[in-house]
Amino acid sequence: MYPISYEVEPALEGRNRLTTFFRYFYVLLQVIWASIYGFVAEIAAVIAWFAIVFTGRYPEGLYNFNAGYVRLSSRVNSCLYLLTDEWPPFGGDEVPEYPVRIGMAPPLDQYSRLKTGFRLIVGIPVYLLAIVQSIIVAVCALIGWFAILFTGKLSEGLFNPIRGGLAYITRATGYFLLLTEDWPPFSYEEAGAAPAGQISSEAATRSPESPETPQSPQA
Repeated sequence: MYPISYEVEPALEGRNRLTTFFRYFYVLLQVIWASIYGFVAEIAAVIAWFAIVFTGRYPEGLYNFNAGYVRLSSRVNSCLYLLTDEWPPFGGDEVPEYPVRIGMAPPLDQYSRLKTGFRLIVGIPVYLLAIVQSIIVAVCALIGWFAILFTGKLSEGLFNPIRGGLAYITRATGYFLLLTEDWPPFSYEEAGAAPAGQISSEAATRSPESPETPQSPQA
């Protein structure tokens, strides 16, 4: 089970045509706020990088701050790309009643200094796959936009790739913010369908001194 979970309550029928038509403006305030939050989260990740490289630990305050950004940005993206019609909350706390839920494992007791130090190099495949997923999400959301306007429905054939792509992007964001050491699984099914907030004890207690080498994601 991957230590960052992503689940969405399917919203296929009875979609709101009006908020779909004006979707970008509908979430514009959250998009702006997420951009500001994301800029600060990147600074926090740089500070955390130094902390982990020198101490092997992720400061809890920085971890919680960046975990909040992952939750916030994931909810905003999920609404922007039509997985839900519900307006995303501004905060980064867990919101169980919102139809998009992101679960985060607690910080590890010890992080691998080596994996952290070379994250930008080791993570190149993750970055490239995130770009591919972003393109898939954008194309499917554009088709879905027209589908909802004309039929009031989002087909499962469009919902699933959008959900899978945003799940990967959510986990890739957490990976580059150093919240996890493991490459995100490529497909939605590979990550496991654990409820958001359910923590893998293996992920929470794993020692970085003897981690398994991440396997290359498979399509």
